[in-house]
Amino acid sequence: MQELIKKIISMLGDDVSREGLKKTPFRVEKSLKFLTSGNRQNLKEIINGAIFDSENNEMVIVKDIEFFSLCEHHMLPFFGKCHIGYIPDKKILGLSKFARITNHFSRRLQIQERLTSLIAESIDDVLKPLGVAVVIEGMHLCMMMRGVQKQNSYSVTSALRGMFKKDPRTRNEFLMLIGKSCK
Repeated sequence: MQELIKKIISMLGDDVSREGLKKTPFRVEKSLKFLTSGNRQNLKEIINGAIFDSENNEMVIVKDIEFFSLCEHHMLPFFGKCHIGYIPDKKILGLSKFARITNHFSRRLQIQERLTSLIAESIDDVLKPLGVAVVIEGMHLCMMMRGVQKQNSYSVTSALRGMFKKDPRTRNEFLMLIGKSCK
């Protein structure tokens, strides 16, 4: 990979042998491997048995989970916050696992729409809850640094399953609790 990165730097018109760039191919390789580490992780290992019996059937929300990802179209970062809610059906998941699941799917070449759905689907598959809701707010450097060059826009995506999709009151409660209004 480092040889390819050297070639890219040269093709961009820079001197890969200059002091500031000598170790760049190594650093870029290390960075890219970390930023795409979700491709080499196993969701079952991430969950690590942190599913517990519970009589709770009230909404559980973990909000403002920070994430960073790489846009698969331009390989530029997008980042923001993920909000996850679910209604248990006799099983709950350790709260830290929601951040780990978000990292698992965001650390790969990705698009926000798919990221949102993958997080919702994995929680639905693992817990079989009465409902799952995921809302992601993301800022995309491909829109900010190039193309339309808009600095203050962000994208919001949602994935709703079960009661969150079927029952407007449940959906509205979730949106209110994460600080979003329903109109």
